[in-house]
Amino acid sequence: MSRLSSLLGRPLPRSAAADERLPNVQALPILSSDALSSVAYATEAALGVLILGGSAALGLSVPITLAIIALIAIVVLSYRQAIAAYPNGGGSYVVARDNLGRNVGLVAAAALLIDYTLTAAVSLMAGTQALSSLVPELLPHEVSLSLLLLALVGWANLRGVKEAGRVFAIPTYAFVVMVVLLTLAGLKDLTFHHGWAPDAPPVVQGLEPIGLFLILRAFSSGCSAMTGIEAIANGVKVFKEPAPANARKTLLVMGVLLSAMFLAVSGMGFMYGIAPNPKVTVLAQIGMRVFGENSALLWALQIATLLILVLAANTAFAGFPRLAAMLAEDRCLPRQMSWLGDRLVYQNGIGVLLAFTAVIILICRGDTTVAVNLYALGVFTAFTLSQLGLVRRWARLRGEGWQGRMLMNALGALATFLVLVVIVVSKFDEGAWTVVIAIPLLVAGLARIRRRYRQVYAAIAPAEGMAPLSCPPRTTATGHHCIVWIAGLTMPSFEAVRYACSFADSVTAVMVLEEADEAGLISAEWDRLVGTQTGNLEFKLLDSPFSSLLDPFCDYVEQEEKQHPERTTTVVMPMAIPRDRLDMTLLNQRALNLFRALSTDGSRVFSIVRYYVEEPA
Repeated sequence: MSRLSSLLGRPLPRSAAADERLPNVQALPILSSDALSSVAYATEAALGVLILGGSAALGLSVPITLAIIALIAIVVLSYRQAIAAYPNGGGSYVVARDNLGRNVGLVAAAALLIDYTLTAAVSLMAGTQALSSLVPELLPHEVSLSLLLLALVGWANLRGVKEAGRVFAIPTYAFVVMVVLLTLAGLKDLTFHHGWAPDAPPVVQGLEPIGLFLILRAFSSGCSAMTGIEAIANGVKVFKEPAPANARKTLLVMGVLLSAMFLAVSGMGFMYGIAPNPKVTVLAQIGMRVFGENSALLWALQIATLLILVLAANTAFAGFPRLAAMLAEDRCLPRQMSWLGDRLVYQNGIGVLLAFTAVIILICRGDTTVAVNLYALGVFTAFTLSQLGLVRRWARLRGEGWQGRMLMNALGALATFLVLVVIVVSKFDEGAWTVVIAIPLLVAGLARIRRRYRQVYAAIAPAEGMAPLSCPPRTTATGHHCIVWIAGLTMPSFEAVRYACSFADSVTAVMVLEEADEAGLISAEWDRLVGTQTGNLEFKLLDSPFSSLLDPFCDYVEQEEKQHPERTTTVVMPMAIPRDRLDMTLLNQRALNLFRALSTDGSRVFSIVRYYVEEPA
């Protein structure tokens, strides 16, 4: 086994994709860890704003929590309808793209890409804060710890979906159990010892008046509890069949758990007079009051909190690569973002997310304050566009019960839009302006990539009336054979075949199929474009049992060389050369990887055929 296989595990065949689907008990932690873990910091985020109004303002945390729970119920019910409408994955990008147009869909996609990245960073930084609340000596090392945990989560995801589910299930449920124990112990203490009269919080002088604006700011900060709710609607394909029904059940369970845990933490924080402390989290303070300082249960609570916050980043690692792959399939990101790795995960998307998350952790220096204020903005933008898209869908289709469905999603759209406005207005000076600017810039970039792909693919499409290709028998044999890599039935590929036929005795054009059922259509299209009288030109289709499209081609080249050592074999590779060199990131990536793979595997003769793309006038 190679070192890479030892690190990431053996390659999985495509046929194992169905086996990688998860039962509900594993899908819940892998897709809900972000939402459930927000209990650890959502109350603290709201209290961090309320404290600006002085100690008296902290009592508003409970009504704010109840308002957020009502919003959670609306969003959960709305997304259950999204799963029913889109059983293959009803995320905001798909819903907005299909019902509001491709450009609006890109707005939802940009908001989610930003949100996923911030989610990973916030979760990991909050996890280290949970640990430093328990061990204050770790406070100077929070950035290093966050980066280490980021590497571990990325490694676990690169090993594959099922193994990630196994890793994440136990810590997520451990956190839920510890919050339940905390709640039961707190209820016992309040009933038999403390009493139901709330403690007065520490006296803090107000810096701002207790007004509507302060309350709205605290509400928008507390709405960080809602990030990650969409992950289940995005990840329907992760569930075992019947996937839509299982996803709807799991979403409901997640909503109930999130609401109950959020209310319990906010309620105990109010009853015990907890105030924000930069060195000790709110949840840790509650644990100290209920379990006792340095008790075994307090350690268990904080360690469970650390683990779920670390694993909450997995929601981003599950959602970001999948969304990036969908955008790549729609030609809005480079095609390599849609490549499935040997472990049946989108490893390029995971790599990009690792890089951006590390940058955010370094910029924030391990402090979640600024990032928490930002990442709810992206998710509420996606919420709003998704609900608006479903409203339009029900109005257009007018199926059974469409009026009730449309009313439910209209309520969701209105509620999430109002929250979005509140977040933008109340958090604009605290950093929300960066996301407000970043989303349009990202949308413009995605749209430009889509436009360039459209232009380039139109320029390399097979020309009508193209001259037939053939390799007639030669009067004098040269002992030369060419194997042509065919990435697609495009003009660069045909020019490479034409070049090979100009000097070789025989030519084999080889294409590796992404899907086995494409063989008939591709063969028919080849015959239509190239013709059937091709002489010594053979067109060969290869299946790939694994995700790699390069390995079957490399194996075929090696096999041909071994079977025919008497002849010279040349590997011919087409390259589409656009006028804009920046477009090279969009094209030829598989050909470049193939060249590297064949170059390191033996001495071979290569011939690269450059096809210069003619730009439209």
